[in-house]
Amino acid sequence: MISSLAVKQGVFIVLEGIDGSGTTTQLELLRQKLQARASTVVTTREPSDGVLGALIRQILACPEEHHTLSSWGTMALLFAADRLHHVESTIVPVLKSGAIVLSDRYDASSLGYQSLASGLDGKDALEWVRSLNRFALRPHLTVVLDVPAEDAARRRRIRGGRPELYEQSELQKKLAAFYRDLASILPNDRIECVDGIGSVEEVSVRVENVVMPFLE
Repeated sequence: MISSLAVKQGVFIVLEGIDGSGTTTQLELLRQKLQARASTVVTTREPSDGVLGALIRQILACPEEHHTLSSWGTMALLFAADRLHHVESTIVPVLKSGAIVLSDRYDASSLGYQSLASGLDGKDALEWVRSLNRFALRPHLTVVLDVPAEDAARRRRIRGGRPELYEQSELQKKLAAFYRDLASILPNDRIECVDGIGSVEEVSVRVENVVMPFLE
């Protein structure tokens, strides 16, 4: 098990939100602001850029071509395996160097996406996914971009491209509610929810207003 104490030299920050919430855009803007303050910053993402992450991205982009792999349980296992490799190969080495790691998504995405996609009632799916990720390094801070599902769907339409596996309106509505309640789902983590509605610059300022005091 990898503990936060083992890598306390650096800081691990995660941005989370539903599809179209702007995590990728805000992660890059945050990187620029941190680097402008002379911080050493490394950005990463999940699925990772490793072999397992590449497979997951293929399944997300073309689920009908990988129908035998796209069940919620299989996806939960793939994400958990990719995450542990991601932590060991990328995140921990960077943290041990004393740098800041910014990740576009982490285990909160698995808890939400796979458990809600299961279609199961109660907390069975959530707790199973949680158990798969119990040895994952905990972030020092998770920032959730709170965007209503309808607004996120409009952004995805403007962005264009083929809808991915989890970009279904009803699932995205459930995910938006899940993320708003993330602090109770991960009570031992530091979770900050930020209003993701407004211009890119307005949201960026809100993210900065949460992250900078935390770092100081």
